[in-house]
Amino acid sequence: MFKLENTIKLKKTLLTFGLSTLLASSLVAKNDMSVDGAVKYPIKDGKYGPYHINTQDVKYNNGRAVTSLEKKVWDIDVRPDGEGLPKYDMKHGKPVLDENGNPKIAEGSVEWGEELYDAQCAMCHGEFGAGGKGYPTLVGGKTSDLVIQRLNPADKHPNPSVALKTVGSYWPYASTLFWYIQDSMPFTAPKTLTNSEVYALSAFLLYSNGIKLDGEEMDSETVLNKENFSKIKMPNVNGFYPEVNTKDPHQGPKNMQKLLSDPTIYGKGTRCMKDCIKPNVDDLLMKIRVDLAPNVNQPISTERTWKEPKKQECNDNVDPVVAENYNTYCSACHSNKAIGAPVIGDKAAWATVLEKGIDEVYENGINGINAMPPKGTSNLPDEEFKKIIDYIIDSSK
Repeated sequence: MFKLENTIKLKKTLLTFGLSTLLASSLVAKNDMSVDGAVKYPIKDGKYGPYHINTQDVKYNNGRAVTSLEKKVWDIDVRPDGEGLPKYDMKHGKPVLDENGNPKIAEGSVEWGEELYDAQCAMCHGEFGAGGKGYPTLVGGKTSDLVIQRLNPADKHPNPSVALKTVGSYWPYASTLFWYIQDSMPFTAPKTLTNSEVYALSAFLLYSNGIKLDGEEMDSETVLNKENFSKIKMPNVNGFYPEVNTKDPHQGPKNMQKLLSDPTIYGKGTRCMKDCIKPNVDDLLMKIRVDLAPNVNQPISTERTWKEPKKQECNDNVDPVVAENYNTYCSACHSNKAIGAPVIGDKAAWATVLEKGIDEVYENGINGINAMPPKGTSNLPDEEFKKIIDYIIDSSK
């Protein structure tokens, strides 16, 4: 989203870019003006520039009205200024009550966040946010390195070192971190964390990145909540937009136009229209190992009802502790075919794995192999982790 006007003096004329053509159409219908590339285009003959615009008053009547609970579950966006940060603890759209039956204030400490991170996040993102194969690094990097651009891989001496973009070095607003965790994490069970747990995880990751709270260093006892979260200023807060809150309200768009017309911000500042890459293009392609077709061609459905997450079900012969350890340390990869790991219940995949012998399977699980970290980042004794492997294999026969 780009801010194009003085948001202090011209709040009523705030313009934004969006990916929704419906939103663009509604803006066009009201203002007879469209915005593209920080340039305003008048609408003429149902078009702006070369693009056709739908100026009809379209009404939709599909599906059903959402329930109040569904609104609470899904309407959880948080703005950079802190608007939308929750004051009270909620889970699945319902308030969490304290011992007296009153709504509980949402807050979380760095110390608690570390415990939650080890249990919910480390299996993918590594210890202390160091990252895992296929999963982003969350901690580290320097904002000053963001000027480093990845050069053309076909260059004789391509730049092998690029800026490490993490929560601390790249993200301009801490609110994005809170919102993303709240909306999408943990990977296997999104929207299952309480607001307090999200505050705690945010506190731990910000602390691990050396982010300050109201100008002061954070420590293990620092607690984040709605009252103090907006006092966090990220190092790269000014790294995305030019100055738009100018005295002259027309200067903001001019600053944006100047930025977007500068070719050097997109790479080397040179253009190439043909024969841009000389070597074998196949060597530069990223390929997906897993065929996603069976999962992407699902029948269309208008069902949007919130469903409570299910606990791992186990029969009488399965130790519930082993099943829970599987959920904690292994399910993120071994329950999702798109990750590339053999999925629990896939008989053919595990038959292939077992061709190397159970001892080697144990060794690979304990010591790690390919993208799998040793013991799934757990600290379980070897014998306990072997029980998880046995559980997966027995469930895949």
